[in-house]
Amino acid sequence: MKQQAVIDRFEDGWAVLLIGEEERRLNVPRKNLPRGAREGHWLQVELEGDQLLSASVDREATEQARRRVMEKLERLRRGDHLRD
Repeated sequence: MKQQAVIDRFEDGWAVLLIGEEERRLNVPRKNLPRGAREGHWLQVELEGDQLLSASVDREATEQARRRVMEKLERLRRGDHLRD
């Protein structure tokens, strides 16, 4: 079954993935991720228990997340959060 995951960070050759809406943490060898996968990239993953069977970068979800972050940063820069 395919699920969404985000690459939270890398630690000593391991990737820390947050799986699904509940953000279940899963450590997988970095070498098992698609080439060029980086922190913040969203993935479509297939798991069997805690075993990663496949992973591919979800470019659309990654771009949507990037846009959300950029919009929030822009609102902070404008000071929208300081206005009544």
